[in-house]
Amino acid sequence: MSSKNKSRKTGLIFFPAFDWAISPTHPEREERLLYTRDQIFEEGLMDLPSIEEYKPRLAEKKDIARVHFCVPDVESQVTEAHLIAAGSTLTLADALEKGEIGNGFALVRPPGHHSMRVVHGNRGFCNINNMAIMVEYLRTKYGHKKIAVIDTDVHHGDGTQEIFWHDPDVLCISFHQDGHTLYPGSGFVNEMGGPQALARTLNIPLPPGTTDEGIHYVLDNLIMPVLDEFKPDLILNSAGQDNHYTDPLANMRVSANGYARLNEKLAPDICVLEGGYAVETALPYVNTGIIQAMAGLDYSHVKEPDFVPGRFVQSEEMKREIAHTVSQVQTVWDERYNLVEEALEGLGDFYRRKRRIFYDTDMINENQEEVVRLCPDCAGYMTINTSAQRGYGTLNSAFCVTIPRGACSSCRDDAKEEYAEHLDDRRIGYVLMQDKDKDKFKFYNNMTRTEKGY
Repeated sequence: MSSKNKSRKTGLIFFPAFDWAISPTHPEREERLLYTRDQIFEEGLMDLPSIEEYKPRLAEKKDIARVHFCVPDVESQVTEAHLIAAGSTLTLADALEKGEIGNGFALVRPPGHHSMRVVHGNRGFCNINNMAIMVEYLRTKYGHKKIAVIDTDVHHGDGTQEIFWHDPDVLCISFHQDGHTLYPGSGFVNEMGGPQALARTLNIPLPPGTTDEGIHYVLDNLIMPVLDEFKPDLILNSAGQDNHYTDPLANMRVSANGYARLNEKLAPDICVLEGGYAVETALPYVNTGIIQAMAGLDYSHVKEPDFVPGRFVQSEEMKREIAHTVSQVQTVWDERYNLVEEALEGLGDFYRRKRRIFYDTDMINENQEEVVRLCPDCAGYMTINTSAQRGYGTLNSAFCVTIPRGACSSCRDDAKEEYAEHLDDRRIGYVLMQDKDKDKFKFYNNMTRTEKGY
């Protein structure tokens, strides 16, 4: 936690997004928060002096463009509900930095951790990445450099991972149900980050049926020691609650009390709600336990009505599998400097990768080619050539350019030249540019030959 924040108050924001839904019966619905709100009022938590409720606000379009290349623009990909969910995290970030609170929990929807840098639509119930938007806001407005994001959702946080893939100053750790058995089918140990940021992405895939014992083994033997070495300015938690034993979309065996103890140990500065779809049997209890742990209150009484102590026991084989995975990831972390040095040998001036991304919610197929300049003087500028198609519909294409923080003059000039060279190229629908040093963002429509900025 930031040392200047002396307040012991825990800030809370609730935003159920009554007017946003994927469908009326979809598991990602407003009741996810309404049952929690009822529970904490019933417990009397909102009357405690250690709890401070904040009102949500709209994020600015610039806050979204700082993170995402929304194709064709921010307005086409976000609703007011998305702007409020993202803006709620920024409200808590401001309160934390002003010392009004010691920590905070944004209980908001829609969620965000499956949303990647380029946005053509909704994937994994996510359009924009609330956590990444808050990270970049904290870095831009308050000058934080090193930030750790710990994703405790049962699904791999592939969007957050992709956004910070090339950033050695953002440590992304995700533990989740093994991607061989669950959406999005990723999050394996060998996913470690780009060549200049290897081992700043750490993934811990866990076997179905992992219990409180398993996640606390991971926390005690890997995550906490890594955080002690990384020494981040802030620890942020993408707080998915679908590891719970009643969640209908996954197969884990974690309890509300296990979640609360995790939060007490991790001591995040801000939590942002991600998934969790057992709206009656899990979320009210898990969220209540997390809030009490954040506020330094006794959470030992927080138990689900059907909870039976000792009901879920990990086999010796499962314990060995988890311990082996932890050992593998620890080795990756220990070898991080050697991994970067070895990866950069022979790569030349540019790193390239081609990717195919499927938007399961909107049924969009995207093809990407990403190119990063491996610059000895800065993080290097990035370009992304992207095209996406929904079913047999219209193909949407864009050329995207990122000028990173602290860009050298050579990378800055080359990035601007790349942007200019693609203007009026009718083979490409849109040309977009992020200038993170100047906090300026451009969207150019090649069909109408018009440009706007944020």
